[in-house]
Amino acid sequence: MTRLEKAIITLNTRQGRPDTASHIGDTDTRALLIVTVVYLVAMLSVPLQRTDSIIWFAVYPIISAPLAHIPYERLFRNSLYVLPFLVFIGIFNPFYDRTPAFMVFGLTVTAGLVSFISILIRGLLATQALLLLIQVAGFNEMCEALRRLGCPAIISTQLLMVYRYLQVLLQEALTMQRARLARSYGKGSFKVSMWGPFVGQLLLRTIERSRRINMAMKARGFHGSLSTSQPTHWDTAATVYCLIWIPLLLALRFLDITTLLLTLLVR
Repeated sequence: MTRLEKAIITLNTRQGRPDTASHIGDTDTRALLIVTVVYLVAMLSVPLQRTDSIIWFAVYPIISAPLAHIPYERLFRNSLYVLPFLVFIGIFNPFYDRTPAFMVFGLTVTAGLVSFISILIRGLLATQALLLLIQVAGFNEMCEALRRLGCPAIISTQLLMVYRYLQVLLQEALTMQRARLARSYGKGSFKVSMWGPFVGQLLLRTIERSRRINMAMKARGFHGSLSTSQPTHWDTAATVYCLIWIPLLLALRFLDITTLLLTLLVR
């Protein structure tokens, strides 16, 4: 199985809720979405220099992943795909900000290096939280929860269309790859000169197929919004889920947990 085939299968399985039961699998998607948004806002609003405070936010994915019957190791590995982009964002911080922050074994750690590490940690944790939301609720139900929480329908519909267009893109890329392999006589890689025409043809093929899909949707009465799945109902479990996580996340944001623990240990 090629990487493109694995990617298509993964996108298909992430559309709806998984069939396997878990402790938080039946929780209303709106509760999961609200907690995720609070988590992202609270963590990303922490100043860059407070790396110790950001690390405490790892509690959410570490605890929630087993509750969703998802190994945290797998969640962590999947989040590493964004690491090159995070490195590109903060790689110049150590060079621009050389203000001494603290000493470690006689070595001076600059504020730029601290902010760079902070960007890496918060980027990985944010990715883990989003992956956890999609794997538990499914992308379709997440968009439905956005709409039911008052988000404009055009935004949720655009998210669904982009997600489905990505599948179209991968399917067309898989078709072109199979055609190339059938005519390559055992050659396993592209020449550099072939990448330009390949990407151009891929773009044209996906645009044409998307046009045909749009015509088919209009022929079937598409009116600007997509029906995704049967919406879940807010119950006691959803309320308890929010009442547990939201105060905890706010405490992690506004309290210096590291200092409090050190004070207790000293006493």
